[in-house]
Amino acid sequence: MRIDAALDWAVNVLAGGDSPSIDAKVLLAHTLNTSLTYLFTWPEKMVPDASLAQFKSLVAQRKEGLPVAYLTGQKDFWTLTLNTSPHTLIPRPDTEVLVEQVLACIASEYASKTLTICDLGTGTGAIALALAVELPQHSVRGVDFLDEAVCLATENAKANNITNVSFTKSDWFEGLVNEKFNVIVSNPPYIEASSSYLHEGDVKFEPRTALTSGADGLDDIRKIIAYAPDFLHAGGLLAFEHGFNQAEAVHALLVKRGFVRVRSHKDFGGNDRVTLGFWETCD
Repeated sequence: MRIDAALDWAVNVLAGGDSPSIDAKVLLAHTLNTSLTYLFTWPEKMVPDASLAQFKSLVAQRKEGLPVAYLTGQKDFWTLTLNTSPHTLIPRPDTEVLVEQVLACIASEYASKTLTICDLGTGTGAIALALAVELPQHSVRGVDFLDEAVCLATENAKANNITNVSFTKSDWFEGLVNEKFNVIVSNPPYIEASSSYLHEGDVKFEPRTALTSGADGLDDIRKIIAYAPDFLHAGGLLAFEHGFNQAEAVHALLVKRGFVRVRSHKDFGGNDRVTLGFWETCD
């Protein structure tokens, strides 16, 4: 079967999904170990029989709802290509807003300082690695309570040749005794435990521990806000990604705990998605 015919077949099978054409191209490029550009340039090339069988298997799994990132084992985030795992959340474009806002704060607040940065609940290492690649003069730590996540993030650092980052096991702050950071950033679980969203699309295949956090989705954010000051230097930054309707609640929690200059920023869909504040009490 030719490349163009294989893609037409897959798009037809995946019709009704969120992005059948994109999914088909990504899966075929992965199967052939080539680029999307190759598919456009050589549509008349034949797909080898063994590759075609693999492609059809992947398309069938995608039809059942399995995320493309789990089927290919990779996902692009920021300027990086990251290995993925069913043990961790799939990196999403909106999380790049969190990276952008943290970088902007660092540029405006800490221009002349060498910083220590911590990413809580690092998963694939996406946030930590994006910050590390943009801030080679600073030291970045990513922590996660899952051994599998720590191993995956470490693997991603090596694959992208990023050396100013390290990953260790810690359930939020538990493994960070007597450590302090200039910046703490997190994309914690923030979905309500009873949310119908958990049964939709890719999310239904992702680990619940990376998604849900109590009845209102804020249990982990509350915990992080409560303990973060003990791990921040004076003037330190705490920044979260959160749900599209949680900005007001997260803002209030930060202010109540004593954080100042608290503000929220919108994601690519126009929803308040990132909230941050500064801890200006002395060490």
